[in-house]
Amino acid sequence: MANKPLNTELLDRAIIFAVQAHAGTERRGKGFPYIVHPMEAMEIVSTITSDQELLAAAALHDTVEDTDVTIDDIRHEFGDRIASLVQIESVGDDEGTWHERKKKAIDLIAAAPLDAKIVALGDKLSNMRAIARDYAVQGDALWNLFHANDPKDHEWHYRGLADALRDLKDTFAFKEFEQLINQVFSGK
Repeated sequence: MANKPLNTELLDRAIIFAVQAHAGTERRGKGFPYIVHPMEAMEIVSTITSDQELLAAAALHDTVEDTDVTIDDIRHEFGDRIASLVQIESVGDDEGTWHERKKKAIDLIAAAPLDAKIVALGDKLSNMRAIARDYAVQGDALWNLFHANDPKDHEWHYRGLADALRDLKDTFAFKEFEQLINQVFSGK
């Protein structure tokens, strides 16, 4: 008896939508297309769940924050659940100081349902992987590329995210996230 084919129609649409939304943009000074980050976030989420809506939300997580796409566009195209997952990942970048914005994001993730935490972990682990790779090459000069350039601020932020995502502590993705935080920020 043959296996039933996996229905990826929703995920396929989300990937195409994200590719089109991020078309022509570069990951902050990295020299590669921005879409690589949401695809990595989606891959990380796939290590935790096969839920197509969570995978789609991971693919779409930066479309509202970093493109002209609105949360209403996401809701119209993909429904309420995906829109709410993307919205949790789209804390405004223009409200308050860097520290206030990061604190708001940490608090939002801490209070979020588990499915939103899974999407957030995909995003945050992808970011932490990039930081770890760049730190290995650039050392402390890396922090000069950020709005907040004190590594202690970044350590506070990522350790706060780890606390907010601790419900996922038994996943490989969370363990990798925490290991990279400890690797980058040891001795800071």
